[in-house]
Amino acid sequence: MKNFNLYLVLIILFFGSCKDKKVEFEKPISIIDKVSEQYEYLYENAIPFVDTDKPMPRTIVNGKLHTVGVYDWTSGFHPGSMWNLYGLTKNEEWKNRATYYTKLLDTIQYWEGTHDLGFMIGDSYGNALKYVNNEDYKKVMVQAAKSLSSRFKPKAGIIQSWETNDRWKCPVIIDNMMNLEMLFEATKISGDSTFYDIAVTHADTTMAKHFRKDYSSYHVLDYDTETGEVLKRNTAQGYQDESAWARGQAWGLYGFIVMYRETKKPKYLNQAKKIAGFIMNHPNLPEDRVPYWDYNAPITAQTPRDASAAAITASALYELSTYVEGDLKLAFKDEATTIVETLSKEPYLAEVGTNEGYLLKHSTGHLPNDSEINVPINYADYYFLEALMRQREMVK
Repeated sequence: MKNFNLYLVLIILFFGSCKDKKVEFEKPISIIDKVSEQYEYLYENAIPFVDTDKPMPRTIVNGKLHTVGVYDWTSGFHPGSMWNLYGLTKNEEWKNRATYYTKLLDTIQYWEGTHDLGFMIGDSYGNALKYVNNEDYKKVMVQAAKSLSSRFKPKAGIIQSWETNDRWKCPVIIDNMMNLEMLFEATKISGDSTFYDIAVTHADTTMAKHFRKDYSSYHVLDYDTETGEVLKRNTAQGYQDESAWARGQAWGLYGFIVMYRETKKPKYLNQAKKIAGFIMNHPNLPEDRVPYWDYNAPITAQTPRDASAAAITASALYELSTYVEGDLKLAFKDEATTIVETLSKEPYLAEVGTNEGYLLKHSTGHLPNDSEINVPINYADYYFLEALMRQREMVK
């Protein structure tokens, strides 16, 4: 009884002290607020580089912000991320900043020396067109599509990726599936079906020749441009030629989802579902759903993860879930949500004011080349923001 009376006294004292006072509870900071505040920090860190020949933030090297020029294959991701932030926040500052950085890429539209124009122009100017009806932007997209089309090898049915070298005559990488979306957009803008036809031809050849029976993908195929014969099946960034490089699997998944969206051909949807199945059911996929850098790499405590592969996969699966029904729809959506939830907290999401302003930690760029291992990378942030946008649209 004595203890009960003491308990009553403590309750009376507590509520008495709160009388005439408003009890305030700290409102949790939303993930949108966090990413916006963090990218504000990145934006400020990048300002000193704006007027240099390397204005685009890419990663961290030796603990410091590392920037690259506009001809780097990742140059479109920084403006693209700011367009995504504008989409998430409707803050005009992000729109203004995205516009400025997008225009830095103007000359890239004429560059025929790369297959990465979809990343560089599609993710900058292409995203801009989602929010701004600008005729000049449309012209850039069409010109970039023309430049990319110059790399098409009709007899082989593919768009050449890298230049010929001592190892390969006509190398084509699975990443190239990500550049086809820009060709579809160019057809919509211009009415020229040539771009559409090239995208379909490249995708069909890739589907027939780039994938194994388990729907994992090789990284690099070497083609004879006259006969279309595959001369070699290799890797450049994976563990082994026969292994499944994690980001490559995500590129393939995303690319064939785009193919279905733009053509509505069931074969592309089926391909995407099969690739998703390979990723989601792989025995080496960790419980938190962030893959190791290669699905077949030896796993130790030091084996690096690839948050960028996870972010790409999450964004892709959200879209894929909109094209299927029933249990499959729930499975793809739940997998994407699990990945986003994992990436939205430690150890992957950086604390605001750290990580030089990048959102995600623990991505792997090119491990065999000892490059960008266990670091933030701009494309990981880009696809994470895109996944957040798609998640919000699904909630709506």
